[in-house]
Amino acid sequence: MLWCDKIAARVEGEQLINDSKTPSGRAHVGALRGVLIHDVVFRAIQARGLPVRYTFGVDDYDPLDELPAGEEEFFRPYLGVPLCQVPPPPGSAFSDISEHYIQDFFSVFRDLNVEAETYRLRDIYRSGQFNEAIDDILRNAATVRRVYQEVSKAERPDNWYPFQAVCEQCGRIGTTEVSDYDGKEVTYTCRPDLVTWATGCGYQGKVSPFDGKGKLPWKLEWTAKWKTFPITIEGAGKDHTTKGGSRDVAAACLRRIFNQAPPLNIPYEFFLVGGAKMSSSKGLGVSARDMADFLPPEILRFVMIRTQPKQPVNFSPDEKSIIKIFNDFDRFHTRTYRDPQVSEDDKRVYQLAQTTLADDFCAADFQLVATIAQLPHLDLTEEIERRKGTALTAIERKQLERRAQAARYWLEHYASPEERIVLQDRLPERADELTASQRAFLRQLADRLPGIPQDDNALQAALFDSARLVPIAPAQAFKALYRVLLDRDSGPKAGNLLAFLDRDFLLRRFREPPYDQAAFWDETSISQEEFDAWLTEHRNQIKQMTPEAKLLPPEEVGEGASARRGVVECVVELDDGRTHMQRVQLGEFADQATFDAVAREYVSQRQK
Repeated sequence: MLWCDKIAARVEGEQLINDSKTPSGRAHVGALRGVLIHDVVFRAIQARGLPVRYTFGVDDYDPLDELPAGEEEFFRPYLGVPLCQVPPPPGSAFSDISEHYIQDFFSVFRDLNVEAETYRLRDIYRSGQFNEAIDDILRNAATVRRVYQEVSKAERPDNWYPFQAVCEQCGRIGTTEVSDYDGKEVTYTCRPDLVTWATGCGYQGKVSPFDGKGKLPWKLEWTAKWKTFPITIEGAGKDHTTKGGSRDVAAACLRRIFNQAPPLNIPYEFFLVGGAKMSSSKGLGVSARDMADFLPPEILRFVMIRTQPKQPVNFSPDEKSIIKIFNDFDRFHTRTYRDPQVSEDDKRVYQLAQTTLADDFCAADFQLVATIAQLPHLDLTEEIERRKGTALTAIERKQLERRAQAARYWLEHYASPEERIVLQDRLPERADELTASQRAFLRQLADRLPGIPQDDNALQAALFDSARLVPIAPAQAFKALYRVLLDRDSGPKAGNLLAFLDRDFLLRRFREPPYDQAAFWDETSISQEEFDAWLTEHRNQIKQMTPEAKLLPPEEVGEGASARRGVVECVVELDDGRTHMQRVQLGEFADQATFDAVAREYVSQRQK
């Protein structure tokens, strides 16, 4: 069973799943992990036929404790003020900073088909729904202090009370400290030095703790939620679920004050971008909205839910990683619809990743889409239909449109200059760095191209065949191709790239780098002893061998040299159908006749 179905199998009766977010800045993409973990558990419980709700709270009564990136001076005067009382960034149409940021986040919910009921803590406090829990917690302040000490080793003085009043003079909530509760009012001080990120006004007074006149510290706010609402499942990130951490404190207070068990926990690891944890207010990492604008919704859901909650998800927007994400999703798609041996877990992951009713379709390879998107002379739909062999269905057109948008977004926002495809008008200067073998490979390819169909797979096969007939390692061969066409050392699938480009242009470009046959033979020739060892190793695999003796042309011989180098090029076909080149050194010869005689003898002996 998939992890979410295992959780769903553990519960019975009516379920209330809850999650929440403090909207102190643009929500980073990591914040979606909790959202989607709770969402798929919600769906798994629904699938069991149990009554279930999924609620999502906006913690907008928290104080502004960090300055949103890029707006530091505007927001500095509001540090310590409840978020719902802080104005939005200049130019925003929303009523306050919390609505400005949370509505941006909720727009992603809609894209991902997350059907959570939303609520705001300002409304919970102001409507009095927390009044009973606040009163009980304040009356049991000594118990809370003991829990802090026993569970998290945090000492609190005897006159510390778990409540933050809204200062009646300056309106701050993050700088107030409560020192007493008489059952009706709390005594508080707005301290200038309580925190490092805000300065209190020094006011002292008394105020009712009810109906939104203040708030509980967020650990106790958790306790109040669990006491007030019938929440049965609420997970939390790694930073809150360590031993002695925030969730342990909240759960212990719930048990000791209210004699109530906490909701089922789903502890989950961070979502990392390039190995780094993100921060909303500091603007670190990729925002959830940006990621939803980039990845199609089913791909973003897939990235989040296929990994067990207790394992981190490390996302990187580099070319290799993005292509792998799409390829992995396509493999899950293929298994789901066309593999009778598909595992139930793989099938379930694919189903839960969908935002609409899923159906089978022919997925356009993302790397192919990204390549075509960078070649303006090509029509994307026509090229994909040509490869498919038939017209695209409605769902295939929609999928293609989403992938084309993702490719364009990636190219504009994330792709490095080295990852972009820019067909070079002239032979790049770095082509001078090509080895003699790489130059020979390009010429070999130019000789073969006229006879190869304008087909991706046929061209890809021709590239490997040409490399074996140089011979040159495939990695070095492809590097030469990308270097002369794109001035890069890597690129899209080479067969696809060649299929998009004009043949005459390719023939000219591949023959353009200067070529030195003597240097080429130096790099690729092996000794007679090495060839004999190779023949012995492959004796049972050799299907056919075609030798050809070659003497270095006179124009390739250096000044003053009286002899020319001679080789035998043996084209060997193995029983796997692949053809290889072995170039064997015969030595240097003063005349053609002597070379011919030696070569005939050598070939005769090897053919025996």
